[in-house]
Amino acid sequence: MEWFTADGYWLSRLIFQRALAVIYLTAFLTAALQFRALIGERGMLPVPALLRRTDWRTAPGLFRLHYSDRFFALVAWTGCALSVALIAGLDSHLPLWASMLLWALPWALYLSIVQVGDTWYGFGWESLLLETGFLAVFLGNADTAPPVLVLWLLRWVLFRVEFGAGLIKIRGDACWRKLTCLYFHHETQPMPGPLSWFFHHLPRPLHRAEAAANHVTQLLVPVLLFTPQPVASAAAGLMVLTQLWLVLSGNFAWLNWLTIVLALSAVDWSLAAEPPAQSGAPLWYEVVVIAVTALVLLLSYRPARNLVSRRQVMNRSFDPLHLVNTYGAFGSISRVRLEVVVEGTDEQTVHPGTIWREYGFRGKPGDPGRLPRQFAPYHLRLDWMMWFAALSPAYARPWFGPFVERLLENDRDTLRLLRHNPFPDAPPAHVRARVFRYRYTTWRELRATGQWWHRTYVRDFMRPVPPGTSPVSPTRRS
Repeated sequence: MEWFTADGYWLSRLIFQRALAVIYLTAFLTAALQFRALIGERGMLPVPALLRRTDWRTAPGLFRLHYSDRFFALVAWTGCALSVALIAGLDSHLPLWASMLLWALPWALYLSIVQVGDTWYGFGWESLLLETGFLAVFLGNADTAPPVLVLWLLRWVLFRVEFGAGLIKIRGDACWRKLTCLYFHHETQPMPGPLSWFFHHLPRPLHRAEAAANHVTQLLVPVLLFTPQPVASAAAGLMVLTQLWLVLSGNFAWLNWLTIVLALSAVDWSLAAEPPAQSGAPLWYEVVVIAVTALVLLLSYRPARNLVSRRQVMNRSFDPLHLVNTYGAFGSISRVRLEVVVEGTDEQTVHPGTIWREYGFRGKPGDPGRLPRQFAPYHLRLDWMMWFAALSPAYARPWFGPFVERLLENDRDTLRLLRHNPFPDAPPAHVRARVFRYRYTTWRELRATGQWWHRTYVRDFMRPVPPGTSPVSPTRRS
């Protein structure tokens, strides 16, 4: 069938596949380096406990067959190795069926990880990686021209990512409609980057222009993805520019980078290079791709209905394999930044004069004099959840107590998630947590004090806890 393939998109596929493999590598590396403290056998939310609460139907995956920390590490590091092989282009040197199998392996491994990740893996970019990775299985190898149907399905994913985010903003916080949300967002976003302070201090008219441009890019431009070239390429290019702006202004794991990768798959690179000699698609491959397309379209009903619903939800999976999902971000914007500051003391008795020393986190704001760092596309899961904890203690109730318990033990795996442990020689005698309000300093304050943040105490989050005591739930907001 001549209509089945698009020879001119061979370079689009090549760029897409190599970039997606880099994101896979980042995701598997994040899992390998953080899992023991978060979801390991002695983690804050252990995988064995989750497996007892769920079943095959709701959360299928490899760990249903067996779980141990050693086996999880094997899965994560195997995913890293497969990602490196894909980055190097091994799939281009394999038969079509073997190339598809090579792409299916990281998808299956990462799906297994997400299924047992609990709260730590509840972010939209996990489902986005799985949905994109599933479609990548059917893109073919260098010997076969890219199938048109899969290229259109990738645009359908990109459309839902951008359009869903645009709709949730318009339907959500009134500041998006008034174009004032960016007066606050750069300061209150989950994890600021090194340039976020400067973005926050841009003139307010520019912030309004940013918000208006965001609406255009997310509500109007996505429709152009389904128009003929070169309009579709221009639309994808505008999305890439918008996502690069977001990369510069904050840390959003691999969300922005994966969106860029999806946009690049919609660009027509045919003028950049002549396509190599490619054979026609075998009949079995055409049948498989058509069947997968039909499945995705069938599963798209609920996500599409969610887009047009007045009760639109963000970042929801409608099937246990995360094949077709709904996306969205920042339907509401915080006006005030709250941070949970965790402190410990080596004094056996707590009194008004007790000296408390602060634990340092890698990404989230802590020391007011420390400029935020760039970590994305790497994902600091604990730091992100600490932001949610400051919004409401309910987000932290399942895991914050176990986190404190491990600090009281100087647990090695937990401390590896932190930037600074103030008790390197012996565990603390007590640990507490308090909530502070953070705001960016002004240009004048920065010159006078050298500090990027100004913070003021708001309330207790968790009262002092000694070793051997089960920490109580974080206190409710008053």
